[in-house]
Amino acid sequence: MNGYLNESNFMMVEEGFTSRDLLENLLMELCPASDQRAFFVADLGDIVKKHLRFLKALPRVKPYFPVRCNGSEGVIRLLAELGAGFACSNKAEIVRVQSIGVPADKIFYSSPCKQVAHIKHAASRGVRLMAFDNEVELSKVARSHPRARMLLGVAADPSPPAHPSMAFGATLKACRHLLEAARERAVEVVGVSFHLGGRGPEPQAFAQAVATAQLAFEMGTELGYRMHLLDIGGGFPGTEDTRARFEEIAAVINSALDLYFPDGCGVEILATPGRYYVTSAFTLAASVTAKEEAAAEQPGSDGRWDAPVRGLPGWDRPGVWPGDGSPWHWGALTPWRCHLSPLQRPCPDPPSHSSSLRGPPGHAGERIADGLELPELQVGDWLIFEDMGAYTIATSSPLGDRPQPRITYAMSRLAWKSVQLFQGKPPQTADERESACAPLSCGWETAEPLCVAPLFAPAGII
Repeated sequence: MNGYLNESNFMMVEEGFTSRDLLENLLMELCPASDQRAFFVADLGDIVKKHLRFLKALPRVKPYFPVRCNGSEGVIRLLAELGAGFACSNKAEIVRVQSIGVPADKIFYSSPCKQVAHIKHAASRGVRLMAFDNEVELSKVARSHPRARMLLGVAADPSPPAHPSMAFGATLKACRHLLEAARERAVEVVGVSFHLGGRGPEPQAFAQAVATAQLAFEMGTELGYRMHLLDIGGGFPGTEDTRARFEEIAAVINSALDLYFPDGCGVEILATPGRYYVTSAFTLAASVTAKEEAAAEQPGSDGRWDAPVRGLPGWDRPGVWPGDGSPWHWGALTPWRCHLSPLQRPCPDPPSHSSSLRGPPGHAGERIADGLELPELQVGDWLIFEDMGAYTIATSSPLGDRPQPRITYAMSRLAWKSVQLFQGKPPQTADERESACAPLSCGWETAEPLCVAPLFAPAGII
C-alpha cells in the first residue's frame, strides 16, 4: 500500500444498501430538527470501480485527476493510493496534494494561464510538468522556472467556445512559432496537450485531436525536441445517460493511438478525467429552508408565466430566504445537472406541482432548476441530489467564510479489498480489522464524532 489511504479515512460498510439508504440513516442519526445543514455522502467504492474500468478500457493511458473537479481529501487520498497522478490548476491545489505526500513527479501543473508566484512555488516544490499555449505564458515560465518540462497545448475542440477569450490551445499554424520561441528561450518542450472539454464531445473528436497532436509532435521533433509525452485531456462522461458511453470513446481513442502513436514508439500517454471519476460517487442532501407559493397565472417581468416556487434548499443553516444573516454555501448545486427527489416518498401518489428551486441569493448558482414536478414540500423537508461529485466541492472557498457541506466517505469491504489487491497487499483478516462500528469522525471531513452501523457498498467492483 502507498500509505495515502487507510481504514481511518472512511466508513467501512457492508454490501446490500444504496447511497440513499446510507444517507437516510445518517439523517435519522445526525440531523435533529435543530441541524439541517446540507451534507454529502461519497461512495469511494464507486471511484475504485471507475478507476479499474479506466485502466481496462485505456491500458496505455495514465490518469491524472484534475483537482479543481473535486478537491475533497477522501478523493485525493483514494486516487493517490491507486497510483493516479494529479492535474493542478494553481498553487492551492499543488499544496493540497503534496500535503498528503504526493511526489512532484505525479503532479501536472495543467493550467494554460499561471500566476508568476504560482510558477515559482511549483519550481520550489519540484513540480516540473506544465502546459503553455502562447508566447506570454512561455516567457513567464522561462523566467521563473528554467527546469520546467512543457507540453504545447494545441486547439482540438471542434465546437466553438462561448467567448473567444475562452478558447484554449494554439492553432497548428501557431505551433511552429511557439516551438521556435521555446527553443530561443532554452525551454524544454517534451510533448503536446489537448483538451476537448466536459460538454460530452463525440468520440470521433478524440480521433481528430490525436491526429492534430501528431502533426505538432512532428514539428517539435524537426526542431530538435525529444517529444515523448501526449496529454489527451478530459471530456469523459461521468454517468451512463450520455450520447456516447465511456467504452465507445475509449475504443476510438485506442484506434487513434495505435494509428498515430503506436505502442513502442516511445510516447507516454496521459489523460485528465475529472467528471468521469467523481460525478456518480457523490450524493447531496439539502433541506428546504423557505417556501413561497406564487399566484397562479402570474406574468413575470419578461411576459412569461412564472411557475410557483415550492422549495428553496439551503446548505448551511436553516433560515428564512432571502436572508436572516445566516451564511450560505456558494455553488453547492450545479444548475445544468440536477437529478433530485424528495427524501420521503409519500403514498399513495400525491399530486405534483410545477416547482422551481432556488439556492443562496446573489451568486451564479441561485437559479437551480425550473419546471420540476414535485409533491408539496414543507420547510424542513429534505431533497436528495444525485450525481453531485463534479465541480461542487472547491479546494478552498474563495470567500473564506462560507463553509463547505460536510462529507461522509464510505467504502465497502469488497472495494477496499480491491484497493489492497491492486497494490499487491493481501487483504486483512477478520481478526486484524477493527470493529465495523468505529468512530466515524474519520469518515467526516469536518471530524464530528458519531457511530453508525455498516450499511452500504456497491454490488461489485468491475
